[in-house]
Amino acid sequence: MCGRYWLVTPFDVLASRFHVRGERAPLVPRWNAAPGQDLPVVLPDASARGARVLRPMRWGLVPSWADAPDDAGRPINARAETAATKPSFKEPLRRRRTLVPADGFFEWKKGDRGRQPWAIRLKSRRPFAFAGLFDEWRPRGGPPLRTFAILTTRPNGLVGELHDRMPVILTPEGEDLWLDRDVEDPARLAPLFVPLDAALMEAFEVSRRVNAPANDDPSVLGPPEPGPPRPARPRGPRPRQRSLWEDERDDGDA
Repeated sequence: MCGRYWLVTPFDVLASRFHVRGERAPLVPRWNAAPGQDLPVVLPDASARGARVLRPMRWGLVPSWADAPDDAGRPINARAETAATKPSFKEPLRRRRTLVPADGFFEWKKGDRGRQPWAIRLKSRRPFAFAGLFDEWRPRGGPPLRTFAILTTRPNGLVGELHDRMPVILTPEGEDLWLDRDVEDPARLAPLFVPLDAALMEAFEVSRRVNAPANDDPSVLGPPEPGPPRPARPRGPRPRQRSLWEDERDDGDA
């Protein structure tokens, strides 16, 4: 799953990295990008073959055929293994693909002290692109609503320590194929849906401030807060010696 990420790279660097042309986009640093927000994506430029543009879209896909946005569920992720067969994703996978630039993303790991957030990024610290799908919902008499979702796949060894899914992160070569409007066969895209090599990535614990989307500042990447002390065990009789064949849960210490 991918439910939060950050993007603070300046426009000029993004434009160079993703071969974006056209006007300079007024980008705001997003330290804690969350579903429901308008975020930058990279699209093929319809006016010039091979050119790309940077446009804002809302995170949480609303299919073009939905009666109303609130009826669509607004999925933020799509499983790469099944997107070609799902009503909300099969047409976007064929014809409406986008790059979602990011500097890194967040995952949460369950532990003794609750869910601890982790940040994952490239060791190079360079921006990269998630594989995204987008659609356009048109209300009667109003402007279109453009929305996107991020494809996910099985995790690599690094992310697998935190979660059982990870976003599809494209290589630069894969980005070209992903944005190729002449490619409509999902089978040609399937080789892109592999987890990125874990050797290229790094992960580290961060502040629980990232749990709240309103905290959209550099502090979310700060060190984790010290957890609350463990409650003291009540004094009582000395526990008996456990048999090698007993399950630990048999004595009530869940």
